[in-house]
Amino acid sequence: MTRVLIIGAGGHGQVVADILARAHEAGEKPYPIGFLDDSPRVRGSYLLGVPVLGGIDELHDFAHDAVILGIGRNDIRRRLFLYLCREGEVFATARHPAAVVAPDVTIGAGTVIVAGAIINPGAKIGCNVILNTGCSVDHHNVIGDHAHIAPGVRLGGDVHIGDGALIGISATVMPQRRVGRESIVGAGALVTKDLADGVTAAGVPARIIANTYIEPVERVALSA
Repeated sequence: MTRVLIIGAGGHGQVVADILARAHEAGEKPYPIGFLDDSPRVRGSYLLGVPVLGGIDELHDFAHDAVILGIGRNDIRRRLFLYLCREGEVFATARHPAAVVAPDVTIGAGTVIVAGAIINPGAKIGCNVILNTGCSVDHHNVIGDHAHIAPGVRLGGDVHIGDGALIGISATVMPQRRVGRESIVGAGALVTKDLADGVTAAGVPARIIANTYIEPVERVALSA
């Protein structure tokens, strides 16, 4: 058994715990032994039968083999991932047994694949990515580190999603399109043209509605 600490005990953290538990039941080694969360409201409680052991600064107080982030916000998840990298932590991945993943797909360390997600041949998934409930990642997609593909998203073939990008609920990205790093695609949007770094786009077809400053993103080179 691989003992995994989940960083963050909120809604997404509980989804991660459930994925790890279901995968363990199906024969996978990772198993959730506890949450770490700085909120005093949850400390000492049990969520889905998994204890909230303490705060993030108590990471080294609990014996474990790996960590995984249960935090939805890309910017916070990225900062904590890089901090934990510097601390020398090993990252687990969480893949729900009800996800469909082609055998040649590459998946980076710390990535979470939720129930109903479909990842087709040739796709490359970065580190610390969320592929959320029922999303579809078609053939030869490239998903950058720390990105979040929300529930119900449809990505056509040969799509590139940049580091830290958020593709909102039920959005669609047409084949061979590019979404830049740290960009946001609104819920239900239809991306028919490439989107630059650091923009927010919404609508059908998607149009840019905001530009956002992008802080430099430290690259990572990890694999599951």
